[in-house]
Amino acid sequence: MASLEDLNRPEYPRSSTYDAQWLIDADMGPHPLWLLEDLARDLDLRPGMRVLDLGSGKGATSVFLAREYGVQVWAVDLWVSPDEAAATFEAQGVADQVTALQAEAHALPFAAGTFDAIVCIDAYEYFGTADGYLTYLTKFLKPGGQLGIATPAMTTEIRELGHIPAHIKQCVGWEAIAWHTADWWRFQWAITELVDVTSARLQESGWQDWLLWSQVCAGHTGQPSSTIAMLTADQGEYLSFALVTARKV
Repeated sequence: MASLEDLNRPEYPRSSTYDAQWLIDADMGPHPLWLLEDLARDLDLRPGMRVLDLGSGKGATSVFLAREYGVQVWAVDLWVSPDEAAATFEAQGVADQVTALQAEAHALPFAAGTFDAIVCIDAYEYFGTADGYLTYLTKFLKPGGQLGIATPAMTTEIRELGHIPAHIKQCVGWEAIAWHTADWWRFQWAITELVDVTSARLQESGWQDWLLWSQVCAGHTGQPSSTIAMLTADQGEYLSFALVTARKV
């Protein structure tokens, strides 16, 4: 059985300094800090930057951004109340760096050119696959501003497969049609000429990281996990994460 100690990974030295139980209590999917730490290697985040954490969940990624990179963060989520998120930021000592807001991803309450960077960890698949969404989102970036997403991915497009593999369909159903390859994302963004894509890659350890995290969480909650069954059956044949970054033209 996977344990809390298994979460101290040399591949993620920054993430390993965070309390594992706190992260489990904030669980809403795959390990958010592993994804963000890997994604941030392809970004240039500097102290004082204004960063939108879109789909910030219970706030772990916003805490990480503020602490690790010294940026000012606007944490936006639809399902987590600002009061709950703000309490987290206060408890974690970053209340002066992070502002919590509740908003829908297609109705963001910001002026054009507000942000130096926008990051989105394990949420973009819910609202960002529409052809026109990049046009909407990038208006909130300054010229040269950065965009980075970490999103569940397929190693082969479902359109090419002609079906959703059974073990994936059993877990997430039709939602898997929003899981794309890194190459799909590169083309989807680059063809708009709104951004220069700076990286688009599949995370080599994506499915293994996701499985380990799910096993640790299940061990602590005692609840069965369909995600564990999906990833165990997959063994990296189809599933990973796409890490995609770009700069606004």
